[in-house]
Amino acid sequence: MAQRQGGTALTRTELDSWRVFVETTDELRATLAGRLQADSGISAGDYRVLLELSEAPDRRMRSSHLADAIGWERSRLSHHLGRMEKRGLIRREAAAGDNRGAQAVLTDEGRTALRRSSVPHFHAIRELFLDALTPAQLAAARDVAETLRGHLDALKADGS
Repeated sequence: MAQRQGGTALTRTELDSWRVFVETTDELRATLAGRLQADSGISAGDYRVLLELSEAPDRRMRSSHLADAIGWERSRLSHHLGRMEKRGLIRREAAAGDNRGAQAVLTDEGRTALRRSSVPHFHAIRELFLDALTPAQLAAARDVAETLRGHLDALKADGS
C-alpha cells in the first residue's frame, strides 16, 4: 500500500490525478451505457445482472449474492429484478431449502438478450477504451485497478 506524506490536504498533482480519473471513468461508463441502451435496448444494470447470472451455476443466483456481486443494495436489486422479470429477462424463484430467500434465474429470453447485446457492447469497449491504450498502458491500467481493488477489499475487511 502506498503511503503519502502530510495531512488531509491534497497536492495539486493528487487532486488533478483524482479528478481526471473520476471524470474520465464517469464519462466512459456513461457513454458505454448510452451505447448499450441505444444498440440493444437494455441498460447497463440489465447487462450486469444478465452477465452475472450467465456465469453462475445453472444460471441462477441467490438475490443477496447477486447484490453483493454487482455492488448494489438489496432493495435496488429487488426493484431492478422486478422490472427485468416483467420483460421476461429473468424469473424469480424461492431458494431451494429456504423459503425466506429468493433466486434470480436467467431465462432463455435473457440469454438471447445478453448474446445480442454483447457484440455491439464489446465493439464499444474496444473503440472507447482498448483502442485508446497501448498494450503497456492497458497492463498498467489493470495493475492500478487491481491495486485499488485490493486496497478497498482490505479496508472493508478492517471495517473501514
